[in-house]
Amino acid sequence: MIQFNLLPDIKIQYLKAKRQKHIIVLLSTVATLASLGIFVLLLTTVFVLQKKNISDLNKDIKSSSDQLKSVDDLNKILTVQNQLGALTSLHDQKVVSSRLLDYLTQVTPATVSISKLEVDYAGSTMVITGNAGALADVNTYADTLKFTKFATGGDNGDQNNDQSGNDQNAFSEVVLSSFNRDNKGSTYEISLKFDPVIFDNSQQVALKVPNIITTRSETDKPAETFQGAQ
Repeated sequence: MIQFNLLPDIKIQYLKAKRQKHIIVLLSTVATLASLGIFVLLLTTVFVLQKKNISDLNKDIKSSSDQLKSVDDLNKILTVQNQLGALTSLHDQKVVSSRLLDYLTQVTPATVSISKLEVDYAGSTMVITGNAGALADVNTYADTLKFTKFATGGDNGDQNNDQSGNDQNAFSEVVLSSFNRDNKGSTYEISLKFDPVIFDNSQQVALKVPNIITTRSETDKPAETFQGAQ
């Protein structure tokens, strides 16, 4: 069978263009409807769902706030909690006063006793009052305080260790404020300043006492360091 194309070329082109136009319009319509659907969904999310979510959160906040307000002495509870939170830092800052007796035992000669001790940790000062067998013992005590050093951290505190380049004086401005001598012995009063590091809670400290005296720590008589005033 023989077929003849009776449509002119221009007609064929017109029909093709028309079909392409229909396809483009259809695709545009579908894209527009999809975009419109997404837009409506977003509007619903923003103006409906989010508003409801915010409203529910506000209700929860109000409910929790009312519940907290109903607690008796809430401000006192919060204040106590804040104070408890500060305990750790305060603990790190406090002085270790329990080291004082050990220090005095190490530096006080066996022939010297202490009858009164005044310590100001804020000002890092100390006043020692006591008795001694002789005035020379008091001078030895003062010299011992002047030349006592301390080590911190990994140092072992060995008094015979010659590597003392990093050691520091434990006491400074040691002054024999007053003294008296009679037939019973000598009395004295020594004022000094101490390095606050030796009482620092965050530091491990070891005193390095010069080997010029026999202290109570060496004679095993630490309990006799303090005696009543005569």
